[in-house]
Amino acid sequence: METTDAFRGLGCTGCGASFDADEHGRCPECGGSLDPAYDYDTVDAREFTGDGGGVGRADDRPGHWRFDALLPFPASAGLSASEGDTPLVRTDRLAGELGVAAAYVKDEGRNPTGTFIDRGTSLAVTAAADRGVEPLALAAAGNAGQSAAAYAGRADLRSYAFVPSRTAFSNKAMVNVHGGDMRVVGGRYGDAAAAVDDQLQTEYYSLQEFTTPYRHEGAKTVAFELFADVGVPDAVVVPVGTGELLVGLVKGFGELRTVGAADALPSVYAVQPEGCAPIAAAWRADADAVEPWEGPDTIVGELEIEDPAGGDRALDALAEVDGDALTVPDGDALESAVTVCQSEVLEVGGPGGVALAGAWALAEDSELDEDDEVVVVNPDAGAKTPDVLRSHLMGQGI
Repeated sequence: METTDAFRGLGCTGCGASFDADEHGRCPECGGSLDPAYDYDTVDAREFTGDGGGVGRADDRPGHWRFDALLPFPASAGLSASEGDTPLVRTDRLAGELGVAAAYVKDEGRNPTGTFIDRGTSLAVTAAADRGVEPLALAAAGNAGQSAAAYAGRADLRSYAFVPSRTAFSNKAMVNVHGGDMRVVGGRYGDAAAAVDDQLQTEYYSLQEFTTPYRHEGAKTVAFELFADVGVPDAVVVPVGTGELLVGLVKGFGELRTVGAADALPSVYAVQPEGCAPIAAAWRADADAVEPWEGPDTIVGELEIEDPAGGDRALDALAEVDGDALTVPDGDALESAVTVCQSEVLEVGGPGGVALAGAWALAEDSELDEDDEVVVVNPDAGAKTPDVLRSHLMGQGI
């Protein structure tokens, strides 16, 4: 497998064991998740600042692959549909309502299948395609299944997505449209995750978050793009489900500081819906580990992850950036999504609404200052679940 100059293999976040790029899955020694490791001394900070080249260079590296100096695989070997390079939309009206100097929405809904997960799927399927292994399989709340089917199709590999019955129809439909094999499982995300091994009677290459080392690794390029656009913002507000976006984002900013491109880290705020908030609950309780959430119940199905695989790593990430975690009611999330849809040229769904409601809650609690630059991450396209947003309006008599 062709790797980049800086890539040094995979390290276990549990026991510290090291493996080469041919390892896949969780650590065979302790079951911990694996994380790509790099020799940061070989990385030129100008790759991320644009000085003398780097991020501003007009070359053939598509989307997030322009940051391959800190990715496991070079752009020349990457499976890409030009994911990344999503717009950072300045929202002056939102800034005024939050009482901050500037507010932006990082619109990950502009990725090929409408989700930030495309960044990590691009890396994970690159690794799978190099080996020529199949089938690929995962459980998904919705978006990850659609993304996996699309990239597996691009690589001409068979794929299976196990999704809970309440997954949005748009996700279910597009899994099949992209050529993936979909299995609908009664219940919720945890039931779909359990069904993968129960129903798939064959060896498979897992694209599950924190089983593959690469989904959260792709998510870190969100941080690289934010830095290229505005430097280090004062605050980044991110919705959290599996934990991969939060973990990746914090790792990305940490690496920018390590290679000398940035001299600070932003405050990062993790927001979850009140009806399913295992990471926020553990953080607020100052717990060492995340406990499964009993009786998950939120309309924001993409974030209804009752036992997140990246939960403990999410806690570590928040501690690294001196961050915080909070929860918001479903009603506030949907109202926030609709408000921004109606006032900006943006399509924000439930998960983005959770982040926006979190930003408003932070402002009300005086956690944001008038001089702050604030970024809210919209993780997926509003068109994924337009029925949920429309139902919210109908409930208001609109």
